[in-house]
Amino acid sequence: MKKIILASCAIFAATLTGQAYAQQGTVTGAAGGAVTGAVVGGPVGAVVGGVVGAIAGTAIDPPPREVVTYVQQQPAPATAVIVEQPIVVGKPVPDTVVLTPVPSNTKYSYTVVNNQRVIVDPQTHTVVQVIE
Repeated sequence: MKKIILASCAIFAATLTGQAYAQQGTVTGAAGGAVTGAVVGGPVGAVVGGVVGAIAGTAIDPPPREVVTYVQQQPAPATAVIVEQPIVVGKPVPDTVVLTPVPSNTKYSYTVVNNQRVIVDPQTHTVVQVIE
């Protein structure tokens, strides 16, 4: 049984890798991965494909250039915010960190944490970009 599962995973991974770059499908994320996995590896492939598809389908798109420029041009805040956790794209900032909305694009907010300007998704507090 383990050999079948491993073989299914290997075939699925090889197929998904090639298709991810060559195909512009309308079904993405967990659903697309589950469908592809089911075709390649049956029920086990569907489970593995759903997990892999969910991870690949939730990649974070960088903000538009005008949002980055706006955040870069804003004056530094008077008080410094320091958190112990590293600030990493894809991870949330603590809920206690105050976010300032980007007026021209409400999909983004920004803050300065650990002396770094950070663009954040205001709904999830997830870091979208760290400006160096």
